[in-house]
Amino acid sequence: MLATILAGASAVTQADIDALKEESAQLESEISDLEDDLEDLENEINSALSQKLVIEEEINLLNEQIANTESLIAQYDALIAQYDAAIAEYDATIAEYDELIAQEEVNLAEAEAREAEHLEAYRQRVRAMEEEGTVSYLAILFNAADFADLLDRAMMISEIMEYDNALTDALEQDRLDIEAAKAAMEDYRAGQVAARAEQVAAREEQEAARAEQQEALSELSAQKSQLSSKNSAIDSLLAEMEAEQELYESQITELENKNSAVDTEIAQKQAELEAQISAGTVTVTTQSDYLWPLSGYYTLSSLFGTRTDPFTGQPGNHKGIDIPAPRGTSILAARGGIVITSTYSSSYGNYVVVSHGDNDSTLYAHMSSRAVSVGDSVSQGQVLGYVGSTGRSTGNHLHFEVRVGGVRCDPIDMYPGLTLYYQSGGSTTVLSH
Repeated sequence: MLATILAGASAVTQADIDALKEESAQLESEISDLEDDLEDLENEINSALSQKLVIEEEINLLNEQIANTESLIAQYDALIAQYDAAIAEYDATIAEYDELIAQEEVNLAEAEAREAEHLEAYRQRVRAMEEEGTVSYLAILFNAADFADLLDRAMMISEIMEYDNALTDALEQDRLDIEAAKAAMEDYRAGQVAARAEQVAAREEQEAARAEQQEALSELSAQKSQLSSKNSAIDSLLAEMEAEQELYESQITELENKNSAVDTEIAQKQAELEAQISAGTVTVTTQSDYLWPLSGYYTLSSLFGTRTDPFTGQPGNHKGIDIPAPRGTSILAARGGIVITSTYSSSYGNYVVVSHGDNDSTLYAHMSSRAVSVGDSVSQGQVLGYVGSTGRSTGNHLHFEVRVGGVRCDPIDMYPGLTLYYQSGGSTTVLSH
């Protein structure tokens, strides 16, 4: 304890004061070092979390690419199946043309055979006429011996003419049948050639689709290999993060223990001050009511009690309230008393603790600079320092704590008649207290 506070105490020597100062300075140095280590570890964890998010985004993108590639492969499967069906249909069409051409070849052979038979009969008829001479049908009739012979000759001539006409008609029909069979065969062969060409084109397109599908399969294999690598990377990162988290929790515990030591030291200083007050060697002038420490700024950004730590994202216990204000705004003493702490830590930054007697105190943290020193007697409303963002802070604000009887309590309970606001997520609400 400082001499300005304990000047009249006969039970405490200067050596005790110096020892306490040295012990307090050593403890504050250890806490500051530990908080620096903790901040570095938090930065490493946050960096790992950022890497994890990046890898997870890459994994999500790879999963989407794999899904798209698998969908593309399925489309190729369907397309190749369509080509298989088309090729099978062309095979059936070509086979049908084969049957039709074979049938027409039979028809042509039969027609040619009939033609040859009729032609041979026609040749024999002409040969017979040549052998008999060129005798007209009228000459045959005129040479009849009598009317009965005439009728016989006329009947014979009619039969001969019918035979000759039938033979001629048969030859003509044979030629028509041959031409029809040849024309049909030409049509069928042309259709068959077109079907074969379409079949070849379908096979070429099918092979192209198979090649593209194979390329997609290769890409899918590469994507899955990359995904496996990313999953391994994130597993390794998670294991590393788990180890860092365990170290972080260990250091948090150590820091909490040291913070408890600070609280104990503050309590010890408070108790010694109370002893000096009781002995009449120190006088503290204070008030029963509390003055708001930031005049004109009544909107809180963080409340007392459980909250999510802005640095770690983990649930934590907020030991006071946060009041945003511009840098350099004057911070006022809530009540009169004696400054028992005025120092810097990597957690609170520049901070001041004022004892108000009866084991009551207030704490003001994250100052840009301090305006008082340990042992100073301050009055209510006196400037203790100025708003800043030193220590573990995300912006200019005052972190304000109240202890009553040595126990932390919600500071807003000290201001029942003051309208206060809380801003979170872009909305502002009136606090009920």
